[in-house]
Amino acid sequence: MGEKAQSHPGAAGRAVTADHPESIRNVVLVGHSGAGKTTLVEALALTTGAVNRAGRVEDGGTVSDYDDIEHRQQRSVQLSLVPVEWDGIKINVLDTPGYADFVGELRAGLRAADAALFVVSASDGVDGSTRAVWEECQAVGMPRAIVVTHLESARADFEEMTRQCAEAFGADDPDAVLPLYLPLRAPEGPDGHAPVTGLTGLLSRKLFDYSTGERVESEPGEDELPGIEEARNRLIEGIIAESEDETLMDRYLGGEQVDVKTLVQDLERAVARGTFFPVLAAAPAADGARQGLGTLELLELITGGFPTPFEHPLPEVTTLDGRPRELQPCDTEGPLVAEVVRTSSDPYVGRVSLVRVFSGTLRPDDTVHVSGHGMTDRGHEDHDVDERIGAVSMAFGKQQRPVPHAVAGDLVCVAKLSRAETGDTLSGKDDPLLMEPWQMPDPLLPLAIQAHSKPDEDKLSQGLARLVAEDPTMRLEQNQDTHQVVLWCLGEAHADVALERLRSRYGVQVDVVPHKVSLRETFAGKAAGRGRHVKQSGGHGQFAICEIEVEPLPGGSGIEFVDKVVGGAVPRQFIPSVEKGVRAQAAKGVAAGYPLVDVRITLLDGKAHSVDSSDAAFQTAGALALREAAAETRIHLLEPVAEVGVLIPDDYVGPVMSDLSSRRGRVLGTEQVGTGRTLVRAEVPEFEIGRYAIDLRSLSHGTARFSRSYARHEPMPPQVADRIREQAGDTP
Repeated sequence: MGEKAQSHPGAAGRAVTADHPESIRNVVLVGHSGAGKTTLVEALALTTGAVNRAGRVEDGGTVSDYDDIEHRQQRSVQLSLVPVEWDGIKINVLDTPGYADFVGELRAGLRAADAALFVVSASDGVDGSTRAVWEECQAVGMPRAIVVTHLESARADFEEMTRQCAEAFGADDPDAVLPLYLPLRAPEGPDGHAPVTGLTGLLSRKLFDYSTGERVESEPGEDELPGIEEARNRLIEGIIAESEDETLMDRYLGGEQVDVKTLVQDLERAVARGTFFPVLAAAPAADGARQGLGTLELLELITGGFPTPFEHPLPEVTTLDGRPRELQPCDTEGPLVAEVVRTSSDPYVGRVSLVRVFSGTLRPDDTVHVSGHGMTDRGHEDHDVDERIGAVSMAFGKQQRPVPHAVAGDLVCVAKLSRAETGDTLSGKDDPLLMEPWQMPDPLLPLAIQAHSKPDEDKLSQGLARLVAEDPTMRLEQNQDTHQVVLWCLGEAHADVALERLRSRYGVQVDVVPHKVSLRETFAGKAAGRGRHVKQSGGHGQFAICEIEVEPLPGGSGIEFVDKVVGGAVPRQFIPSVEKGVRAQAAKGVAAGYPLVDVRITLLDGKAHSVDSSDAAFQTAGALALREAAAETRIHLLEPVAEVGVLIPDDYVGPVMSDLSSRRGRVLGTEQVGTGRTLVRAEVPEFEIGRYAIDLRSLSHGTARFSRSYARHEPMPPQVADRIREQAGDTP
């Protein structure tokens, strides 16, 4: 690259608009925390003139005061949008959190973008979570490029980092991951460190000096060229291998000199197709400088090599009753189809939705159909409603700059959609449509909460509803067995942010309480019980006697009631009363207060009184009989067992299997998944995996993923069951 003339940046504070999808690029920045994504966004905003001075873009807001240490240390925990303009192209830069707990924001960014920039630190290398995201992008064919940051670090080694990127990202074809530029270093200082001051363009053979704060092009001397020829030749061969001209490689190997313009065109086409992944370098601008090292080269790649929204396949679209609907990609005159990729609450504006328009044109004051389906398991009820949108604006950090419309391919903010949630589809009210939702990570860390006070209890329901509307990676559970309110989160940081948002945004103070697991009870063997309820206190008394036998059944059988009374010992009208009584007692439990399951209760005999017997008396007698039977035998506590699948790099198979065994887990088997990854399948009691999302991340250095699903309830080991009974006070 590096062949284009420098473009004139736009003026700071002006809304960046686009009237046609061809003039839009949607780019998402991906990388681990601390890799330099936000710093790179700031550098792009400064270079393009979107801001007038260096600052920080934190959680979507621009901070100019570098002395604000508290603000600088805030974690970026949500997707933010910074639109900039270069060479007549609007570039929507989506900055994603680098923390694993906020991978849902990352997935939303991938959905909204047409290409991805993977930001890796020259001093830290490529981590496992970044590799996993690369594989996700590879699976859908998303175009990608790599930006190496932190070149100013004394430990930075661009050449070694490029080699690591080719190894990590180029498993199928290492020659598809190659640098376009090599860093220029100044002479070593007294500390032995040689700072990077510019770049050498491998295709153009030009030097780009950034030492003055502005890019200065020059021709290299003869003594400087030999050092780049090997890298240049490898780059040219890599580009030609992706060329649509099948004769070009033979001509090149035959000694023909390939025109640089042809190479650049082939490079841009290969990048847009997602078959070639260039590596670039970047460093922040010096104090007072407008251009950071590598920002111009990166802007040239984005505008020239990254695809337009036309080249982004449209997600599957159906009517509300599930019939497929074929739409032209990015048709500005077609039916409106847009998607809410992020929802936030503003104290002055209310709910603000960040929307990607896939088809049609969105205008202020339009009435749209808001549709959300398929998220009931996470506390999001299916909903279909018509709403009138408010202002359509361009987001720049926390600022909102009004725009007249948003064409297909663009990203904008929409106000006053009170029912819209993250993942919802917006479409025309006369032609309601539904987009296939993107894949959400499963929240696997339970957080049990309760209102701190009565005023908080009154506000808790509404606060939780708004919280999960913003974040579909969070699942809200009202557990009917334990009577707990449980927020399922992705990790500790995710849970901390949820509690802070409840407190600061919605004014709800909650207490975190121990998460309870849904236990059951069952009989270990056959037992008999006699329930006698006889009272006389003036007037009608109470008289009911029943004799039952209880025997265990196989797991999953529930409660079976059998009537074997003969001779009318218990009148027919009172037999349902006995059943009602034993079932009510079973629901309360007979040992530690957990529901009784998997037993057959047989009514054998009893006695009644012609005057004093009643429905209530036989219900009480049935309950007493069941409790007496429970006292005659051992009661097993049943705990839920989860089927767990852990996907890990091969290096961690041994430690993970040992850890699962220490949790009373039974390893069912392993299978190879792709190259260098193993899926370990096991059954583990849910008591042992409450914090597994955190422990596995630590054990595997963030490289593992796991899933869990309920398998069954099974008897708990006696020593564990005795401890639970002690905690419960052994009261039914």
